Amino acid sequence: MKKSKKLNKCMIIAVIVVLAAIYYYFALPAINIHNASIWKFIIAIPVILLILYVVQKFHTNGGRKNPVQAGKLLNTALFKILAGIILLLLIIYGAGTLLSSPIINASRYQKLMTVETGEFSKDITQISYDQIPLLDRASAELLGERKMGSLVDLASQFEVAELYTQSNYNDTPVRITPLKYADIIKWFTNRKDGIPAYIMIDMATQETKLVRLDEGMKYTPYDHFGRNLYRHLRFKYPTYIFDNISFEVDDNGTPYWICSTKKYNIGLFGGQTIGNVVICNAITGECTDYAVEDVPGWVDQVYRADLLIQLYDYYGTLKHGYINSVISQRDCLVTTNGYNYLAIGDDVWVYTGVTSITSDQSNVGFVLMNQRTMETRYYEVEGAIEDSAMASAEGKVQNLGYKSAFPLLLNIDNEPTYLMALKDAAGLVKMYAMVNVQNYQIVATGNSVVECEAAYKSLMADNGIETSETQPEEKETKTVTGTIRKIAESVVEGNSHYYLLLDQSDTIYDVNVAENLSVIRYNTGDSITLEYTEGSDRCSVVKILEEDATAQ
Repeated sequence: MKKSKKLNKCMIIAVIVVLAAIYYYFALPAINIHNASIWKFIIAIPVILLILYVVQKFHTNGGRKNPVQAGKLLNTALFKILAGIILLLLIIYGAGTLLSSPIINASRYQKLMTVETGEFSKDITQISYDQIPLLDRASAELLGERKMGSLVDLASQFEVAELYTQSNYNDTPVRITPLKYADIIKWFTNRKDGIPAYIMIDMATQETKLVRLDEGMKYTPYDHFGRNLYRHLRFKYPTYIFDNISFEVDDNGTPYWICSTKKYNIGLFGGQTIGNVVICNAITGECTDYAVEDVPGWVDQVYRADLLIQLYDYYGTLKHGYINSVISQRDCLVTTNGYNYLAIGDDVWVYTGVTSITSDQSNVGFVLMNQRTMETRYYEVEGAIEDSAMASAEGKVQNLGYKSAFPLLLNIDNEPTYLMALKDAAGLVKMYAMVNVQNYQIVATGNSVVECEAAYKSLMADNGIETSETQPEEKETKTVTGTIRKIAESVVEGNSHYYLLLDQSDTIYDVNVAENLSVIRYNTGDSITLEYTEGSDRCSVVKILEEDATAQ
């Protein structure tokens, strides 16, 4: 009997150990006191032991048939020890949760993010449209799927992953996503060579290309066993609590996984920011651990966008304590219900508006948050919230039924301006719209961004807002003579414009027909002399010099 009882106990312990090992292999919890999952796992162990002990005792003592013996179970030393351990763990977990909450740590949560006040016209310079991500994620996904469908040699074995990381690759805004195995059978047949390519989408030009690798990616979330990315990371860093894992490429096009780790600054489970960043080579599996401040410059996503937004909401709502944020809500500001990305310098910044917590349909300003460094700048610019601007843009093309993507914030002649893509029912970008932030009744649309900007500046001038086109005397006037290589006509807000390309360059010369009526006498192959002022994307013609014209 004694040997049998001892054997039963050994078997129970062995079963628990095996189950724990299986759980760890598949669930991959971080062995860290700040990880809530590991606390639940630790609490579950004595609970299971207690249940097994009670079942075994009831079975041995006859259960309900012998209530006196069964009642003695509560007084046994082992029962008391297990129950005490469970109670102690529950108390620690509950206390840790409470002591980590914003309810009693409002000021500490409010100080997690440092916010600087910026100057819009100085910090947000007017940038070239080839550096602006004009497409949103949904449009990028359509382009990625379309590209994949055209690849006959890969389409049967692989699919496009859903990641689409926003990145700044060699000063170009792109979204990058790897391929993944179509199913477990395709993994078995292709695992030796790995995943052979990734897709890169230029968010300014819509150019979509498949980048084939000399050696396939063998460490991804779509692999299995030891090559599964999460298992590979867990066995190398058993104590790290991983947060955001993004797919990026370095300046040479080599694919990496950027794996940010959580850092808890308040109590056991509160005040999360980012501690370290593990960069894993997707081809070789080689990992390098960096402190946040030492992350290489080509990395863009250390802080995920929704974490930055959450940190700013703490900053904006907890200035006067937690109770104020719930009841009186004095001076409480929150981010609006969407965000977008801007490529500034070599970094990707998250943009979102800031409004009062009562959501009064107007912004008091906006913030830019650096996804690599967490640097945050607030700009006090009152105006319409993004939803109102989107509704204004959609109203402008309501006959076409286009829907607006979430806007970008641009500087157009020192005027804060929303730029948004207008998409049809299939999700394809058909037009663009610009809406003035401070006066969202000023709405311009165009089939291209250049056309949209010209219409927008014209509308601003009509509404008494000074633009670069209403102040030509501030720009240097230059002269050019050449042969017309190409000429095209367009109507911008009811005004006819001719766009000219001369033989010696690819510069576009914009001629307003109302101001230079003689342009209608010119054709391709004619010589022409123009006085013009330079712009960011085209040159505005001031005058056509008639005496040098050879057109008949």
